[in-house]
Amino acid sequence: MLKLDRYLFGEFLQSTFAAGVVLMIVAFGGVFTDVLRDMASGRIPVGMLLPQLGLVMLNWLPLILPLALMLGLMLGTGRLYRDSEMPVIAAVGVGPRRLLKPLLMLVLPMVAVVAACSLWLGPWAERVSRQMVNQANRNLIVAGLEPGAFTELPNGGGVIFVGAMSPDGSRFSRVFVYRQKNDRIDVTTSNDGEVVVDENGERYITLNNGFEVEGPKEAGLNYRLLRYRRNEVTMPAGEQKFDANDPEMLPTSRLLGDKRDDANAQLHRRIAPPLLTLAFALMAIPLARSMPRQARYARTMSGFLAYMIGMNLMLMGTKWLEKGKIAPELGLWWLVLPLLGVALWLYFFDGRMRRAKLAS
Repeated sequence: MLKLDRYLFGEFLQSTFAAGVVLMIVAFGGVFTDVLRDMASGRIPVGMLLPQLGLVMLNWLPLILPLALMLGLMLGTGRLYRDSEMPVIAAVGVGPRRLLKPLLMLVLPMVAVVAACSLWLGPWAERVSRQMVNQANRNLIVAGLEPGAFTELPNGGGVIFVGAMSPDGSRFSRVFVYRQKNDRIDVTTSNDGEVVVDENGERYITLNNGFEVEGPKEAGLNYRLLRYRRNEVTMPAGEQKFDANDPEMLPTSRLLGDKRDDANAQLHRRIAPPLLTLAFALMAIPLARSMPRQARYARTMSGFLAYMIGMNLMLMGTKWLEKGKIAPELGLWWLVLPLLGVALWLYFFDGRMRRAKLAS
């Protein structure tokens, strides 16, 4: 039976790896598009593409890996049924309990990886991502400002031009700033300036010895010319401030004693994925059962539908917990435990051969 375990484990591993590669490629395309959109709108500084891609992908793994495991197991089991190998295996006395060993050889490590990503790596990646963005916004070079080029300010705040810049990006000269304020335009020029970050994280450009012209955006003559010795220009924030008390940023250990509704919702949001992964994996084997002439991928859609329903209920339940629509003690157990129960029933009892009735 050791050869049978290795054979089944190899089939499950191969199909799961193939499904995982395809899903990772699809997910990477979506993450790449989202990061580029954030960079274009100024929410993420230019030059941080690769770090942000890696950190965001870590957050997506608890959603990708359960589907990859479920589809991989269904595809592998479907091939065994298509080639009539599974009926032969059943004929020699190998039932659901005996198949559990090669199945768990793959499922348990995957559940451990999902748990690590959901409970530790995901929150860590989110926290590091926000910290990197905030730190990068303090440095104009990392934020995308280049000497001798016009650069659009974040969120469509205007345009800035810097003629020269110090190596650390904190001081510059020959500055031109164009901004729009409702129905007014503001053009500021200066010989030199520097970047200042206050205690709240707000960024300012302190300009020295320059001119400022303010006037109507449309036609009109209501212009004002000011000459200043010192002027502070507020830089639009490209990203929301980093909140160290945001439940999404907190480690899982700190959420255990937090009484806030959103903290409780985030805790259950992190606990649910590994348990759902186990449930989907157990459901994959009975859902993949097929007749000899039935199409190989006939039941794959049913497994994908079960995954979509489960994950959407998890996300909806998290929102309900945040808004107080569900009792905090109930958490997401109303979803996880019944789904595990259904998965165990399907695996051990559904499709079980019934004994033939004796003729009277």
